[in-house]
Amino acid sequence: MKKDRLNVYFDPSLSPELDALAARRKVSKSQIVEAALASYLSPDAADKREAAITRRLDRLTRAVERLERDVTIGNEAVALFVRFWLTTTPPLPDTMRDAAQAKGRERYEGFVETLGRRLAKGSTLTKEISEDIAGFRSEQ
Repeated sequence: MKKDRLNVYFDPSLSPELDALAARRKVSKSQIVEAALASYLSPDAADKREAAITRRLDRLTRAVERLERDVTIGNEAVALFVRFWLTTTPPLPDTMRDAAQAKGRERYEGFVETLGRRLAKGSTLTKEISEDIAGFRSEQ
């Protein structure tokens, strides 16, 4: 088959990448450029790109929806705890305030340490809640 010769100019940084791809695939640089140009000029190339972009956007949308759900659960859990704590904890007399603050700092440090361990392990409240709900449903 007769082929037309064409001289083209492109960014010099692409040349090593083209060389490496040709070596990896064991084809000529001309074959790679020809295939890329054919793909670019193909009438369905735009449809394929749009479909790929749509799939990626759908995947990102689902990920953002999961994040939104998890943040909502976290916010509600914290709000519920704070409301419970504020309504059930009586104020301390002034004579006990220093000891209570020291104990509070100690407990907070323990909390942060425990949180760090759980996060390092990959354990999350969302997973535990899901497992608890699944276990509760199976018991019924």
